[in-house]
Amino acid sequence: MDYVVRALQQNPELAIFLTLAVGFLIGRVKFGSFSLGIVVGTLLAGVLIGQLDIKVPAIVKTVFFDLFLFTTGYKVGPQFFRGLKGDAVPQMVLTVVVCVTCLLTAFGFATLLGYDIGTAAGLLAGAFSESTVIGTAGEAIQRLAIPEAEKTALVNNIPVAYAVTYLVGTASLVWFLPTIGPKLMGINLRAEGARMQSAIAGAAELGLGVVSAARMFDVRAYRITNPNLVNRTVAEVEALPQDIRVFIARIRRGGEIIEPTPATVIRQDDVVAVMARQEAHVERGARVGPEVDDKALLDIPIESVEVVVTRRSLVGKSLADLARLESARGVFLRRLMRAGQEIPIAAGTLIDRGDVLYLIGARPAVERAAKELGYPDRPTTSTDMVFVGTGIVVGGFVGLLSVTVVGIPLTLTASGGALIMGLVFGWLRSVYPFFGRIPEAAIWVFDTLGLCVFIGVVGLTAGPSFMAGLQKTGISLVFVGLAAALLPHTLGILFGRYVLRMEPLIVLGACAGAGTITAALRAIQDEARSSVPALGYTVPYAIGNILLTAWGPVLVALMTIGK
Repeated sequence: MDYVVRALQQNPELAIFLTLAVGFLIGRVKFGSFSLGIVVGTLLAGVLIGQLDIKVPAIVKTVFFDLFLFTTGYKVGPQFFRGLKGDAVPQMVLTVVVCVTCLLTAFGFATLLGYDIGTAAGLLAGAFSESTVIGTAGEAIQRLAIPEAEKTALVNNIPVAYAVTYLVGTASLVWFLPTIGPKLMGINLRAEGARMQSAIAGAAELGLGVVSAARMFDVRAYRITNPNLVNRTVAEVEALPQDIRVFIARIRRGGEIIEPTPATVIRQDDVVAVMARQEAHVERGARVGPEVDDKALLDIPIESVEVVVTRRSLVGKSLADLARLESARGVFLRRLMRAGQEIPIAAGTLIDRGDVLYLIGARPAVERAAKELGYPDRPTTSTDMVFVGTGIVVGGFVGLLSVTVVGIPLTLTASGGALIMGLVFGWLRSVYPFFGRIPEAAIWVFDTLGLCVFIGVVGLTAGPSFMAGLQKTGISLVFVGLAAALLPHTLGILFGRYVLRMEPLIVLGACAGAGTITAALRAIQDEARSSVPALGYTVPYAIGNILLTAWGPVLVALMTIGK
């Protein structure tokens, strides 16, 4: 055992990896439907292993924290700037109300109960599920003109309060938003979800080219025997079913395979390769004629590709509008992603710049549609590190600039600047997607691993003083964390529904986004049995990340002025 302890003390990198391994293991443990999550799991693992008095250079957590913040901005950049547009104003206003209430609530409770600056920052970070506050508030504390020992004590108090209030805040909101939120608005969440989801389902049945991932299309061969289809053009036959979307991809006439155009005329006993949803084949395939086995006819190159929407002319258009484009012929939409969040597919769903459309269909048709929509983002394993490194450096220079308010210098810090520049670079990527590529796997490393290494090092550093700090704050922090988490979201729900007149499911999704609580969004969607709340999540999530992160230095300044 002495060997293990010495090895960890003399080689802190081993302690970091041990913290990650144990933390991820703790985070996966479930208590019913609730789990601590890997971030809190890593913090607790760091605190536990930190009892061995592990010394980790501070630069380690700073490097990973900057990577995490830049990636966070990169992911939400397009939606953050979209929030400045007119149609997103209600969601933006609701987010500002929730986030400002979060700041004032944390400051009010900390002042009332006499918490120190570190505990107040931990309360803000934990009750509102924004772990980035740990870093930005910690950096702000390091700039205070106080003794070094006092700085260390305050910084070490942040993860203590965070650990307690995060558990309380997250668990309560995952229950509160889908359970009490609907009651505050006077609705039945399940019924409201069914009402709005039926609109989505109905749109899919209209055959506007909108196909969810659960409704994969198929290509089958039929011999034309229905006299109503004979001597009609391909365009006329495709237009016959008004409620579904059907395309004729190929025709076999005699021994010859024909690549048809919309003007091609269909003859008796032609064998046609029909592209449609699986359900359409099952329910209506027999109306065309008997199905035949013609492997050569069906040997059609099918391509699935992610397309980033960059065309200005398409921004604000609905999926129904896109389906009517000539370039959409023969192409199906499998999935729509926005800021990493899957968006429900409906005829009325509006397209934003930076949205990722997952298209599938015959290769020439998909290539044609991709060219019309924007940029085909084909899979790659390479990360544009020139883009990442430049963004973090430029952001750091910007973040180090300071403004003096009431004699106190306020600054975003280098890490805060990385977040801001991540927003700008993420937006640039959505407009000019031919550079700045960060594959999903790399995003996971920068985002998840970056945050967890930072949190793990925080836990290792605070480990020796963690229990003493917990005893000092006492059980009151549990109740304060609960009240601080619920108050802003209660106000947000009432304000969004009765002042802004927003749809109930959008209000709940927006509150989950403003509080950056993805677990709450999942709970709302599960209870409503609808994906509609995601429509209200992305813009508030982008803005909430920025505001709550910025509140770290602001709260430190407010607490300093108060003293």
